[in-house]
Amino acid sequence: MQWEVVIGLETHAQLSTESKIFSGASTRFGAEPNTQASPVDLALPGVLPVLNKGAVERAIQFGLAIGAKVAPHSIFARKNYFYPDLPKGYQISQYEIPVVQGGTISFVVEKDGKPQMQTVQLTRAHLEEDAGKSLHEDYHGMSGIDLNRAGTPLLEIVTEPDMRSAAEAVAYAKALHSLVVWLGICDGNMQEGSFRCDANVSVRPLGQKEYGTRCEIKNLNSFRFLEEAINYEVRRQIELIEDGGRVVQETRLYDPDRKETRSMRSKEDAQDYRYFPDPDLPPLVIAQDWIERVKASMPELPGAMRERFVRDYGLPEYDAMVLTQSKAMAAYFEGVVGKAGRDLAKTAANWLMGDVSFTLNREGVDIGAAPVKAAQLAVLLQRIADGTISNKIAKEVFGAMWETPSGQDAYADEIIESKGLKQISDSGALEKIVDEVLAANAKSVEEYRSGKEKAFNAIVGQAMKATKGKANPAQLQELLKKKLAG
Repeated sequence: MQWEVVIGLETHAQLSTESKIFSGASTRFGAEPNTQASPVDLALPGVLPVLNKGAVERAIQFGLAIGAKVAPHSIFARKNYFYPDLPKGYQISQYEIPVVQGGTISFVVEKDGKPQMQTVQLTRAHLEEDAGKSLHEDYHGMSGIDLNRAGTPLLEIVTEPDMRSAAEAVAYAKALHSLVVWLGICDGNMQEGSFRCDANVSVRPLGQKEYGTRCEIKNLNSFRFLEEAINYEVRRQIELIEDGGRVVQETRLYDPDRKETRSMRSKEDAQDYRYFPDPDLPPLVIAQDWIERVKASMPELPGAMRERFVRDYGLPEYDAMVLTQSKAMAAYFEGVVGKAGRDLAKTAANWLMGDVSFTLNREGVDIGAAPVKAAQLAVLLQRIADGTISNKIAKEVFGAMWETPSGQDAYADEIIESKGLKQISDSGALEKIVDEVLAANAKSVEEYRSGKEKAFNAIVGQAMKATKGKANPAQLQELLKKKLAG
């Protein structure tokens, strides 16, 4: 039987406020346990929550960025459950009327070996407070409770079940991560828990309209774990059904050491949480003029920047989409073009999507920490354009720049000069080398003249080898063709 995978994601993005959502306690990461939990966070008798305006404005920014409706009137509710790290016995969240409703996120995903644009529909994004954290290690067989995270502001972002593979889910999660970091509403630090995903996964026979029974995999804090967990869960569900069993709706955890999901608890439904409006918090009213003020303070959005890259730099839409997946990458690209000139915009895009991205991925480095700065890459591209070096030699120069960083913008010039890498463009010198290569490769010359076009590539290769890759490729090929036709 053929199966279709159905995936929806719920993502918790920690908002970048200095204080918590309902108290003035700090949200700074890494403090000693229970040193950043105020009486409000601890739910001591007589305290009242006060909503953090900054958290609301970050939610508004997100809603505007995804083309969603920002609700003029929304309500906070109590989500009731009992767990050691939840001091109130309930979590303040939003249920029936969330602050952000609808919206979409678009991204590039590879399908059948080709990059394609895809759009995922969002259901909602709502404000809520985080719970504390249970600590189970180094406590002599006991568990400890750290309430520093209790009350930390979160924006929970929920998709429709629009994704059909782990690769799509990861591509969406990366695009969402890039967007919240771009906006500055979340630092995106997955190791510190600032951005974590829950994946709802089910399978159904291909062609069936009804959804299968879903399982939720909680707290996936890396893109690799997200992909591995979904792929394992898909295999588990399909094998279970094909063996005559049935999938039970439940919450599961992912064990990265064993690379498998395991049951945590039966999955609660909304009625199990007994939601009701929080009597201590009035409705959240967001007037249009507040939305307009927030909008005016926002940075240029990826979509608008993408259109500008196509319009002003003449880039293909795909290039513009890739370069605007990250604010840092987009800034680097504009830094290169600003120094190299707009005529080299496409060359800059090719290098960023090719050699630069490959090296970043290999070294596990973000573009913001790349040892080759934008101005330095610009000089390197200018040397390709003016014929000083070939594209092949430029890759060698780039590698040297990466391995031994320098503060000089003209670092590429230093390497080219010190290593003697300038292209041979002198026609007299090239002609002498060509004559020697033709004499030494009489068989290839004969094959070419008898109609075997591939022999020409062999002759070019020998000529480039003779010049140690320094010959101007276009000039060399033109000279070879002239000599072979004679």
